Amino acid sequence: MSGNKPIATAPKDGSKVRVYWTDAVGQENESIARYRSPERLKAAGGDWDETDAGWWTFVDGDTEKRIEPHSWSSGDDEGED
Repeated sequence: MSGNKPIATAPKDGSKVRVYWTDAVGQENESIARYRSPERLKAAGGDWDETDAGWWTFVDGDTEKRIEPHSWSSGDDEGED
């Protein structure tokens, strides 16, 4: 994880990025996620508000969850050892 960048520097344009986050029981996780702004959420339909904005990832094949990642890496970081 040496190439990780602070999550504040991650793109928020809806593109998918690799993120790193800690769950409620302290388990460190790595996921592909995308930032969803209120405008993007509302455009997709449904009853969304400002509190729904943030980083979203699939935790299984059917379930998407909002997470609070602490860092991210781009595809350019792949294969660095």
